[in-house]
Amino acid sequence: MRKNDAKKYEIDMCNGPLFKKILIFYIPLMLSGVLQLLFNAADIVVVGRFAGSHALAAVGSTSALINLLVNLFIGLSVGANVLVARFYGAGLKRDLSEMVHTAIMTALVAGCFLAVVGIFVAGPALRLMGTPDDVIRHSILYMQIYFAGMPAMMAYNFGAAVLRAVGDTKRPLYYLLIAGVVNVILNLICVIVLHMGVAGVAIPTVISQIVSAILVLRCLVKTDSDYRLDLKQLRIIPEKMWKMVQIGIPAGLQGALFSISNVLIQSSVNSFGSIAMAGNTAASNIEGFIYTSMNALYQTSISFTGQNYGARNHKRIGRILLVCEGLVILVGLVMGNAAYLFGDTLLRLYTTEAEVISYGMLRLSFIASTYALCGMMDVIVGSLRGIGCSLLPMFVSLTGACLFRVVWIYTIFQHFHRLETLYISYPISWTLTFSVHLICFLILYRKLGKRWQETASFA
Repeated sequence: MRKNDAKKYEIDMCNGPLFKKILIFYIPLMLSGVLQLLFNAADIVVVGRFAGSHALAAVGSTSALINLLVNLFIGLSVGANVLVARFYGAGLKRDLSEMVHTAIMTALVAGCFLAVVGIFVAGPALRLMGTPDDVIRHSILYMQIYFAGMPAMMAYNFGAAVLRAVGDTKRPLYYLLIAGVVNVILNLICVIVLHMGVAGVAIPTVISQIVSAILVLRCLVKTDSDYRLDLKQLRIIPEKMWKMVQIGIPAGLQGALFSISNVLIQSSVNSFGSIAMAGNTAASNIEGFIYTSMNALYQTSISFTGQNYGARNHKRIGRILLVCEGLVILVGLVMGNAAYLFGDTLLRLYTTEAEVISYGMLRLSFIASTYALCGMMDVIVGSLRGIGCSLLPMFVSLTGACLFRVVWIYTIFQHFHRLETLYISYPISWTLTFSVHLICFLILYRKLGKRWQETASFA
């Protein structure tokens, strides 16, 4: 690929009209997230419609545990994104190349590690969560097959993080579109024609992840830009790895900590039986599309802030936060309330059982309608990470969301043992955490401006 061809996919985040460039970056990124989510959605829709509610509950019961094991390493890709954006914005070509090779090598090592851990941990962990006897065998099978595809999943996520850092969100979208079509076609064949049950949705997911990984790595190898990947130079450079860990591990720990609270919530939902589990699974999958659409603005704020931090554009960093917060509120309010208003129709895509739909609508009424609060919280965390602050939002999130939910489950929920009590903990924790993050950002943003102003005056 010629350098000029690569340049047409990149975005100069440090100059020019901000709102337009954020939209150009965000829309393909949002569509990419939706397509990636469709990997799991296709599993759930096909298995729910053609294999029954027990199989649906089996697939859904693994989500929180999978996220718990994966999020720590996905957090490292956030570190890679921030550093690639920073080096790219500052024009540091050697640092940029070293960071790309370190990131991809880390992805492959982490993927192999996760594959081994996931396969062996699946059974004991799902039993510890209280997964009902009528679904646990299928849950273990789905999770073990899913984790076999971890090397490919990690490679895609880290490769896409590199492309996002330089402003390219279009090519990852194209690759996921191809992989998504492969996934859906194979799902239908394996479940409807071959009657493979949960294995029939897990195997196509792994295959589609391999397809997307090959495409994104091929893109990095073929490009002539400064972020080109040379497979012969794949190695972990300790200095770059340490910087990536400093930013990425707190981000990953935050994701893992959220997942711990979600595992506890999933365990609490499990106590209401497989029908409630199925309804919760279908509703949370619908919410996933809203979350993914908002999370793309979190990733947008990271990339834009990272590049402008590298270029020392102080005022532009503040404007990036304002634009991203405005957009995430709009997306959250429109999509969240639409999901609730049309919830009955949407849930029927997953199941025809009235009781399952009823449980799904209960969750949507509490969580989907207030999802904008979650987006606001995430976007400001993205801005904090973009300026290199990763430990602080981790601790704030640990206290304001994870710890709060755990305490809620063992106090309020124990006294009022209803699903409504469980679900209301989400919007309360989002509000508390966003408020503290906002105060932290305002303090750090002001200090950053003063430091750069003093440095400029001495220069």
